[in-house]
Amino acid sequence: MSRTDSSTMVQQAAEIIEALVVAGAASSIAYYVLCLWSAARFLRQRKTAAEDSDARLSPVSVLKPLKGTDPEMYQSIRSHCLQDYEDYEILFGVSDANDPAVELVERLRSEFPKHAIRLIVCREDLGANTKVSNLAQMLPEARYEFLIVNDGDIRVPPDYLRRVTAPLADSKIGLVTCLYRGVAGPTLGSRLESLGISTDFCAGVLVAQQLEGISFGLGSTLVFRRRDLAAIGGFAGFVDHLADDYELGNRINKLGLDVKLSELVVETFLPHYTMREFFRHQLRWARAVRDSRFGGYLGLGLTFGLPWAALTLLFARGAAWAWALFIAVAIARLLVAVVVGGSVLRDRQAMRSLWLIPLRDVIALFIWLISFTGHTISWRGESFQLKKGKLVRR
Repeated sequence: MSRTDSSTMVQQAAEIIEALVVAGAASSIAYYVLCLWSAARFLRQRKTAAEDSDARLSPVSVLKPLKGTDPEMYQSIRSHCLQDYEDYEILFGVSDANDPAVELVERLRSEFPKHAIRLIVCREDLGANTKVSNLAQMLPEARYEFLIVNDGDIRVPPDYLRRVTAPLADSKIGLVTCLYRGVAGPTLGSRLESLGISTDFCAGVLVAQQLEGISFGLGSTLVFRRRDLAAIGGFAGFVDHLADDYELGNRINKLGLDVKLSELVVETFLPHYTMREFFRHQLRWARAVRDSRFGGYLGLGLTFGLPWAALTLLFARGAAWAWALFIAVAIARLLVAVVVGGSVLRDRQAMRSLWLIPLRDVIALFIWLISFTGHTISWRGESFQLKKGKLVRR
């Protein structure tokens, strides 16, 4: 091959890459507009939502599987004891009687002796997902038809139970879930995690709601009926799946029941991630979504506006049109962050960290790319292989 032919091929390859990054940047603007439209609709629905303060459903069992302790965990579980609700119980489950979380549960029982608070030691290992294994062993101890599952680091307002259970009065609704904002620790990894939740992840959930409806759950809140859980085979049906919240919502949705996104936003208190821990957590989440919703996950490649726009500038050698595209992308990305993070989630912390968005988005694109290169994840100190969404211990 002559030098001229090689040069031509390199030039053609560069032109193809340039076209791809331009397409990525341009498509991201369309995606950001869709995010803004979806957020605006959510805000209108929240504003006009009829709140019946006298509405009460049947008694509720709150199931909270725990392992170890998280930042602000006591105040988070304590918030569940301050509910404006007539009849409910809280069941905590641990797989080890010596788990550090046990001390917090006992402290809670001492502070609220009149509350129905029980601790269940789940000694059996029913599958690779310890959380779901514990839930399966907690379920027989729950007294009520209406069930709520949420994570140990979730903090809720006093009207939480009333607001998230109310939609189940409609027999067409099978599961209720909630958006959440992440309260970051002092580390950079924790702040990047929080920023991603408030300015990217939740925006994607809102878009999914408007385009196709919600067909999955979020671990921040899962509210459902016991009979619908039984109809999908109980917790045992997905005890080996990593994305248990997705599986629960998706399987209930396949019963012909709707998944409702509540207008309520809850809080999750994030660990003080190092950058290494942040990277591992993001990669685990990315591969879980990849295996659960491959088509949608593939489409995420078109949403990384800032990195694509920066690459466009590079390939276009700073041309005026490339600068115009970059500025348009940056403005749209900032608007999404402000509207979703600020107005929908009311996340003041995220608003103070907007300057980190370029770094966060570059890392997100990198993680998206490498998520396709393997199936290994790290979770709570263990290493697993993901096989079609299922966990296999290495």
